[in-house]
Amino acid sequence: MKSVSISGSPRANVGKKDATALRNAQQVPCVLYGGKEQIHFAVLSADFRNLIYTPDVNVVDLEIGGKKYNAILQEAQFHKIYDQLLHVDFLEITPGKPVTMNIPVKTTGTSPGVRAGGKLVKKLKTLKAKGLVEKMPDTINIAIDEMQIGQSIRVEDIVIDGLTFLNASNITVVSVETTRVAAAEEAKAAAPGAKAAAPAAKAAAPAAGAKAAPAAKPAAKK
Repeated sequence: MKSVSISGSPRANVGKKDATALRNAQQVPCVLYGGKEQIHFAVLSADFRNLIYTPDVNVVDLEIGGKKYNAILQEAQFHKIYDQLLHVDFLEITPGKPVTMNIPVKTTGTSPGVRAGGKLVKKLKTLKAKGLVEKMPDTINIAIDEMQIGQSIRVEDIVIDGLTFLNASNITVVSVETTRVAAAEEAKAAAPGAKAAAPAAKAAAPAAGAKAAPAAKPAAKK
């Protein structure tokens, strides 16, 4: 898994007033927990560009007051109206201790159902996985080479060694759904069978104007 380096400055004061002052100075209040103690610090907003504003998932090499820590992004809080980054939580990585991360979902290959006119629908962009950091992949790759129209892949169908997925097992991750084009192709394919049945029915019916064959006479009584 890729890593991103971020430097922070320890916070002298912790409180609402101090946090507001930091945000006004284009800094983001942060906290690192999961280790021996919680560490409160601040990071320049621009330094989160390669960590938060990207579809990739990364391990974070944190440097706070000259000390280094390995961590992962746990939560980022934004302003409801202005989309301003307000606060970031980091979880310190402890060797041998599982972590929880949202891993991006990526499809590979070409679906025959899509070639037949179906539509590939990715219903989950990420999967919540639990496991050791060294087991975490950059992406969860789902092969769609054999997916036909109407088929889907659920969370329970995805198995990666060392990972446990925390999403509900019956949730659909990727599916190939029918479209108007696919429905038209199916109707077109079924049409020749309907036409073939028409001549057979016509042959069974008597020709127009033809006289019906006389009924058989009853056998003479002795």
